[in-house]
Amino acid sequence: MRYFVTIAEEQSLTRAAARLHMAQPPLSAQLRKLESEVGTALFHRTTRGAQLTEAGKVLLDEARRILHEVEQATRMAREVGSGLVGRLALGFIPSASNAVLPPILRRFKAEYPDVTLHLQEMRPDEIVERLHDRRIDAGLFYLPFEDPTLHVRPVAEESLVLAVPSTHPLADRRRVELSDVVTEPFILPARHGSMPGLYAIVVEACERAGFTPHVVQRDVWLIQTIVGLVAGGMGVSVVPASVRRLQRPGVAFLALDDVTEQAQTAIAWRSGTPHPVLRSFLDLVVPGEARP
Repeated sequence: MRYFVTIAEEQSLTRAAARLHMAQPPLSAQLRKLESEVGTALFHRTTRGAQLTEAGKVLLDEARRILHEVEQATRMAREVGSGLVGRLALGFIPSASNAVLPPILRRFKAEYPDVTLHLQEMRPDEIVERLHDRRIDAGLFYLPFEDPTLHVRPVAEESLVLAVPSTHPLADRRRVELSDVVTEPFILPARHGSMPGLYAIVVEACERAGFTPHVVQRDVWLIQTIVGLVAGGMGVSVVPASVRRLQRPGVAFLALDDVTEQAQTAIAWRSGTPHPVLRSFLDLVVPGEARP
């Protein structure tokens, strides 16, 4: 088809052969083969060159369309293979959207605008379940977590702050110690099965400060809900510093001088070689660690 189109455009086998960087005899042989397969003459050979027959004119339009579609399909296959186009399903805990997720999405969309992102907000245990079921490609949640069948890499960490009602005696202070709220009622994030996550980090920080929190509300898995309960005067809580961006009325966020623990957000994906689009995403999020 490419030879045929070139002959039609040049209206000469000699000029077409030169353009294709080949000798004329094999080009003439290819044309005869095509005419034999089609079952009709495609050119009138004259002393002035090669002129399309009516059948040749019809075939020329179709040949150009076919070549364009082949080129387009080849380009698409190449882009899919290189991770430039395709689909990526990503699960994430809601609090990841406060600070960790937005810059990742901005960078990825800037570099891979033709990749379709399917984002799903869910609990951390759901993320793991859907990774195993191959319903999502990767997930973002809090450490600690271990699973030998998944690759887990930290992608961000942030300090912890104390959330207190705006009417609390400590609310006007910018910095406090966790030991200042030993007797306060605590609201704790949820522990999801084998995924202690933020719950383990907060409890560990309290224990290192020398006390076991007096829990009045536990198993609250949405950080936004925890902040809402604090605003309602139900108690105090320890939350990632990025929660301050919510600007929830009725809550004061105070820096903790005696807490060194960090809330670590990690990305997880299945063991084995990631598909091209996931590899592109991982190369951007965890450079150098996307290939096990």
